[in-house]
Amino acid sequence: MKKIINPWLHKEGYFCFGCAPHNDAGVKMEFYEDGDEIVSIWHPEAKYQGWINTLHGGIQAVLLDEICAWVILRKLQTTGVTSKMETRYLKSIDTTDPYVVLRAHITDQKRNIIIIEATISNHQGEVCSKAVCTYFTFPSDKVREEMQFLGCEVEDTEVNPLP
Repeated sequence: MKKIINPWLHKEGYFCFGCAPHNDAGVKMEFYEDGDEIVSIWHPEAKYQGWINTLHGGIQAVLLDEICAWVILRKLQTTGVTSKMETRYLKSIDTTDPYVVLRAHITDQKRNIIIIEATISNHQGEVCSKAVCTYFTFPSDKVREEMQFLGCEVEDTEVNPLP
């Protein structure tokens, strides 16, 4: 896997709840490219619980939505917005788990409408949540001019982010 370089890191006003490393309230996700998939290893914390020691479903939805956005950034080299998200909660996730693994990939594309499937697996490899996101992508000239998005690249070195 190769780590994806965050294209927003030095952009003024960047404070994304999902991926900004300096947002103390956020989930601070990082992403990797693994073939056709985008991967994130995330470490649950008690501050994100719903019930005692259980990861809040809304936080799970944030994680799934965010990784889908990064599929668009990296694989299509553009940005966009989620227009629909169907989430299935299959098994609870413990906030005491050392990490969870998120994976996402494109399953369909019709012009600027992209379908992405994403999963969250616990550290034992069991799929706990999954989502299908429908994403509306913006034309590349719009993201270049209005958002100063110049691309989403990966680091040169192969890494294994799994503990």
